[in-house]
Amino acid sequence: MNIIRNLFLIPITLLFINCHAKVKSDTNTTANNIVAKKTILSSAELQKNETAYFASGCFWCVEAIFESVKGVKEVVSGYSGGKEQNPTYEQVAYGRTGHAEAVEVYYDPEVISYSKLVQVFFGSHDPTTFNRQGPDRGAQYRSIAFYKNEEEEKIIRDYIAALEENMVYDAPIVTEIIAFDKFWKAEEYHQDFERRNPNQSYVRAVSVPRLNRFKQNFKSFLKEETH
Repeated sequence: MNIIRNLFLIPITLLFINCHAKVKSDTNTTANNIVAKKTILSSAELQKNETAYFASGCFWCVEAIFESVKGVKEVVSGYSGGKEQNPTYEQVAYGRTGHAEAVEVYYDPEVISYSKLVQVFFGSHDPTTFNRQGPDRGAQYRSIAFYKNEEEEKIIRDYIAALEENMVYDAPIVTEIIAFDKFWKAEEYHQDFERRNPNQSYVRAVSVPRLNRFKQNFKSFLKEETH
């Protein structure tokens, strides 16, 4: 499969430098590399695209990463992986549901394949940390790859097998592989949070550096305006 053959074209291990470091403001880190403009698509336009679902820590970070990828038309922050109906941010944040912060990715399969989105997912977070991503701890920040059909499940499992076979990580991958059930859109103030709040302390200290590390290592995946 191309997904395995191209595995080491991307220096995945470089993305996790300082992943566990103490979070602090970096005066040299700016929001200049965040996507500056965004095309708003109607619901009808969005429905022409395929969807994919992932969870890998704070959805502010994950949304910004996927929105920088060519072929991705829209990314929505929300909650998935649990049984609670209509969860709120407060419920999820305090561990009162089984949901994780997740994203809904609308993408054009003629531009980017699901297998490449899986590469983006694994290459933009540390899949070996249990119920944690960077400074964020709790089951709501766990790593999950959701699949909608057998083909997607196989792509995920094959990619994990390739990562493990080639010992890309020093620790076991703990990413959950879950059949997609329901995605609940997060409150409106969470949508495009990183884009709209470039100087917010968490965004400057955690989100922007994470986005910039991804962009440095996945240059061929980026939209022209995000280079």
